[in-house]
Amino acid sequence: MELVDKVVKTIIIYALIALQVEHSNQALPLVINTWNFSNATLRAYQSLIAGEFSAVDALVEGCSVCEREQCDGTVGYGGSPDENGESTLDALIMDGTTMNVGAVAALREIKHAISVARHVLENTKHTLLVGSQATDFAVMMGYQRETLQTEHSKELWEQWKTNNCQPNFWTNVIPSPSMSCGPYEPISRNSINTNWLPLFDNNVQMSESVEPEFGRYNHDTIGMIVINSEGNVVAGTSTNGARNKIPGRVGDSPIAGSGAYADSTVGAAAATGDGDIMMRFMPSLLAVEGLRQGLSPMLAGEAALARIAKYYPDFIGGIVVATKDGEYGAACHGLTQFPYSVAEGVEPDTQVTIKTVNCRKKRN
Repeated sequence: MELVDKVVKTIIIYALIALQVEHSNQALPLVINTWNFSNATLRAYQSLIAGEFSAVDALVEGCSVCEREQCDGTVGYGGSPDENGESTLDALIMDGTTMNVGAVAALREIKHAISVARHVLENTKHTLLVGSQATDFAVMMGYQRETLQTEHSKELWEQWKTNNCQPNFWTNVIPSPSMSCGPYEPISRNSINTNWLPLFDNNVQMSESVEPEFGRYNHDTIGMIVINSEGNVVAGTSTNGARNKIPGRVGDSPIAGSGAYADSTVGAAAATGDGDIMMRFMPSLLAVEGLRQGLSPMLAGEAALARIAKYYPDFIGGIVVATKDGEYGAACHGLTQFPYSVAEGVEPDTQVTIKTVNCRKKRN
């Protein structure tokens, strides 16, 4: 009888193990990305399920949808014109299995930023190409130069110029960026160009300017994580950056560890928000390291953002985080809520789910 009991217990143990394995496998493949960009999520997921694409393939497919749809006006062409009225694009792909990265920043006159980033990943030994040279590279890879300006982006730029170039990103310059469109010079403590003085109100500091208001419609990114059934983890981003940025500005999105980070032995993270601040703290890398230390995805994301909030309590940002086994979560700061999109499992009729996380601190 004792032998029978041992056999039964052994069978039960193996059955439980099998159920646990089956449950963990059901979480994969997984696609998760920032905001409610569900068409991008679905495209990436279907590429894994129906198209049998690689994880990198699926990520490029998904982010390309947002580039074509101009998601929220903050991804792809025709959005976030800089001070010259030009839209430029940033994108990143990180392969967590090879730890290889391909990225482009301040890409001009090429609409397909995430695809060009893939060429950097696969056709060069570099990590990041920028500006007009990145455009030249894209042309060599077969892409066509074309304007990224649209009637909408032109209108946004003209409205901004009419409004005395407010808001802007200048500080400690003359003439006052709160009253002028420049051109600017740095303020010297020992010598001030007196030609600028009539432009100043005695009650206005020379370095004051209207603070840019960040939000999903003027300063945003699609950050995506893709994990296929084999456990290959990939993360990436695509964005047109901050509206009214100083030409040449690059934010966190194309920087590995900041905009996104992937490690197939642990998991991945992808971030969105005030990139000028967030890139100083490498939040995606911090979140993945949190996973490595045993934190849940949500707690890993919260810990990464808390590091930033310690120094910049008013910053705005969000992050999605996933383990290599398909457990996921999100965190945010400076917003009321942060929506993100998820598709998971192996069922052919799987639909994209829009989930929302409440932010720890609501911005005043």
